[in-house]
Amino acid sequence: MENQKKKTNSLATRMGISLVCGIVAGVLLMFLRESLNSSGQGELWNTINSILFQDITAQGAESALGIFYIVGQLFIRALQLVIVPMVFTSITLAIGQISDTKALGRISFKTIAGFLICSFFALVFACVAGILVYNAGFFNIQVEGLEGTAGSTGSNPLNVVLNVVPSNITSTFSSNTAVLSIVFLAVSLGLCMNVLGDEKTGTLKKLIQEVNDIVVVFLNYVVTKFGPVAIFVLLSRTFATYGINHLKPALAYVVVTVILLLVFLFVGYPIFVALSAKVNPMKFANKIIKVAVFGFSTSSSAATLPLNIKTTTEELGVDEKIAAFVLPLGMTINMNGTAIMQVVATLFIAGCAGYDVTISQLIVIALLALIASAGTPAAPGAGAIILFTILSGIGFVNDGALLAYSLILAINRPIEMLVTALNVVGDSATSIYVAKSEGMLDENKYNA
Repeated sequence: MENQKKKTNSLATRMGISLVCGIVAGVLLMFLRESLNSSGQGELWNTINSILFQDITAQGAESALGIFYIVGQLFIRALQLVIVPMVFTSITLAIGQISDTKALGRISFKTIAGFLICSFFALVFACVAGILVYNAGFFNIQVEGLEGTAGSTGSNPLNVVLNVVPSNITSTFSSNTAVLSIVFLAVSLGLCMNVLGDEKTGTLKKLIQEVNDIVVVFLNYVVTKFGPVAIFVLLSRTFATYGINHLKPALAYVVVTVILLLVFLFVGYPIFVALSAKVNPMKFANKIIKVAVFGFSTSSSAATLPLNIKTTTEELGVDEKIAAFVLPLGMTINMNGTAIMQVVATLFIAGCAGYDVTISQLIVIALLALIASAGTPAAPGAGAIILFTILSGIGFVNDGALLAYSLILAINRPIEMLVTALNVVGDSATSIYVAKSEGMLDENKYNA
């Protein structure tokens, strides 16, 4: 136990160091880029970018090295490789081990209730703060020099509900974006295994358990051995590739969103844990910080899930059955950070495009943000793309709105990183609430 704690603290320390070094290096590189470009040495920066940061899959990048890009993508892909088997096996086993159907229904209800409570307060917080900033005129700016784009996701948000039940098992397991369908299949299989009992499904349960064990070993190795290096590479590249000129037009949006996300992360969730589970919120904050750092660095809830499960069970004392059910489900539908970002982004776009936002429209924006965020894939950049669903739903689609939307797409990666940190911490907070209410929280482990 003591050795495990030392390893955990060591990983958290290394991740913290990587976070600081990555941000410092990225900011310095950002200023170097601006300095070289403004002094007529743009070619030198292009060379540096080609060697270190260039996306080698982009058109025209056939001769680029993109060392940081390659290292970061190898790490992300290694994590994405096991998203589907991890979610499927963990939820199936969690459901299969809860033979009491009443207990299962109760846990499911509490999980959804926890998600909705957090989402409600997140949306109220975002709407109140966002409309105050909007009415103060901080979002009334002119966006120039960008081409408008109509996006590609202006569909009915209720399609999220329709897509829960897949029509083809093979296609569902072949895509990392169909996580909600994976959850449905896993829950269905777990329930069916419960009905049939161990006598008929013992072999299948053993197979699923063995696959889950393999996934856990693989992910622990990837996270502990390569996580700190990947954090440095991903952060420094992200900041280095964004010029100051990109950020200036949307400074109000960036500042407001960052402040709201940080307040909800460091104040909102600890209050939720303290009130709902009656535990020390500082213990939660101290132990979950490395999960937030990892989510911030990878900008992917799916990639952060293994570390979140490990931290929530081994350090925060949540029973494995609860964590295996709540965390994968939360990764799919509990997107408080995404909802906050989408509300503020919509108000920013409305201000840029000259739309007047009424209270009734604000309520519609909040509801659309809730539904759209629940259907957002747990992958980098997805939140900003799904944003167009809200814009089309509320009717903010004139040329000015499309220009402002283009700006959001261009500069939203740093915001998405913080959004992911908020999302994954919210999943863990909800699992603590559910575990405590079910008497399945090891408070000695939590307080250790």
